[in-house]
Amino acid sequence: MDGYKEKILGICNESSKGTLMETLGMEFIDVGDNFLVAKMPVTQKVYQPDGVLHGGATVALAESVGSAASYIFLDAKKYFIRGLEISANHVKSVSEGEIFAKAVIVHKGRTTQIWDIKITDQDNNLVSICKLTTIALPRK
Repeated sequence: MDGYKEKILGICNESSKGTLMETLGMEFIDVGDNFLVAKMPVTQKVYQPDGVLHGGATVALAESVGSAASYIFLDAKKYFIRGLEISANHVKSVSEGEIFAKAVIVHKGRTTQIWDIKITDQDNNLVSICKLTTIALPRK
């Protein structure tokens, strides 16, 4: 699995170049049979005015890792992946370090997919819980 894992992570990280993911410093770091993990540094770049992680940056990380997971677990040559809906509950503030997002498949349908995405800090404390629904649109 290590060669496969490194290949998948390489593809995900390469596809992030020149995008929001690169701008926010996101990096894909682990993949398994039903999950994908990414991390993002918590710096002033992702703060809200009072000096803590902006919820929108957290949601951007969640949607990025969930959409990338749909891309790798479906036949990407056949489908475009798009986010349909995302919800987030933020439970802890973070002002430094890194956060980690782990997207785990809840429903893998032919058209729609549902992802449970937990965001934790570097001490494994829960920061946010997100649910993402993606859609697979056929490529023409």
